[in-house]
Amino acid sequence: MIDLTIEIRDIIAMLVSVICGGIIGFEREYRNKSAGFRTIILISLGSTIFTIVSWHGSGTDDRISANIITGIGFIGAGVIFKDRISVRGLTTAAVIWTSAAIGMTAGVGYHALAFVLTICTLCVLVMVSYVEKIIADLQKERMVTITFINNSFFNVLLLEKRLNNTGAQIERLEVSKEEGRINVVYLIRGKKASVNELNRQLAMAEEVASFS
Repeated sequence: MIDLTIEIRDIIAMLVSVICGGIIGFEREYRNKSAGFRTIILISLGSTIFTIVSWHGSGTDDRISANIITGIGFIGAGVIFKDRISVRGLTTAAVIWTSAAIGMTAGVGYHALAFVLTICTLCVLVMVSYVEKIIADLQKERMVTITFINNSFFNVLLLEKRLNNTGAQIERLEVSKEEGRINVVYLIRGKKASVNELNRQLAMAEEVASFS
């Protein structure tokens, strides 16, 4: 016979999961991240559902929980990508992993703890951004890829001489040639004003085709 009974605690767990996932997802959607409102809700809710199923099973709690973590790992890996130097998407992957953990917490019935973890996660995402801005004002460090208009290395040396006068520290990391043009990757360090002046010099430089 088909069991059509639904336990109230399971419904409450799923509602708590949706609310917690929605709170975190709203912040991600507001910042226009790849894993936004719907994605985070579904990740949290899915983890809750699997946890509830494991509770109603027989001796499968640990196995299903381990599979949730493994599956979330694959989803998180999908939002991480690497450009020439830096790696992007690590925070989004960490948020996905944390949301799944919150969903599992709601699934086992620790609803108050799920809300506390959600608030902690939101505080980290929101408040740490302000701390990062303060640090950025004190000292900035970024990678810059510059494409020159031709393959003359004299233009590279000429530009480096001008950039050194901005007050920022520049370090040449990589030089490559593609389609008759030289591409150079620099590590830039300096105060915000110095880095802004460096960007202005790059925008005005006639020997620079593009930079990013």
